[in-house]
Amino acid sequence: MKKSNFPTPQDAEAAFYEALEASDLEAMMGVWAEDEEIVCVHPGGPRLSGYDQVREGWVQLFGPGQRFKVHLSNQVILSTMMLAIHSVHENILVQGEQRPRVPIAATNVYLRTGTGWRMVLHHGSPAPPPARAEVDPPKILH
Repeated sequence: MKKSNFPTPQDAEAAFYEALEASDLEAMMGVWAEDEEIVCVHPGGPRLSGYDQVREGWVQLFGPGQRFKVHLSNQVILSTMMLAIHSVHENILVQGEQRPRVPIAATNVYLRTGTGWRMVLHHGSPAPPPARAEVDPPKILH
């Protein structure tokens, strides 16, 4: 399979989430670098390293008929000429479920290669609930 050339990390990230929403294994693996140093950690799952383990992790996640709708929020990007780190919250709705799942805090790392930008790390874990604003008790004057 010929891999797409992603001219920017944002192009690679868009392709990653399109593949996730479509549960398209070949498109998903087209985003990843073909390297034994890649790493993927799905929420609550083990650390998967190397192309074969990462691929098998997506095979398991994409089960028959599994479809996702993903909305990204809280995006922070750090980028250099060769490396880009994207920190996002993934707000995921699974087809057939009434309510979205707990948001996922994800870190996606992209490396500039000879064939464009490729994912080398995806790490997701449940996002903590938003911090509550501190409220001072009312001051009572007598």
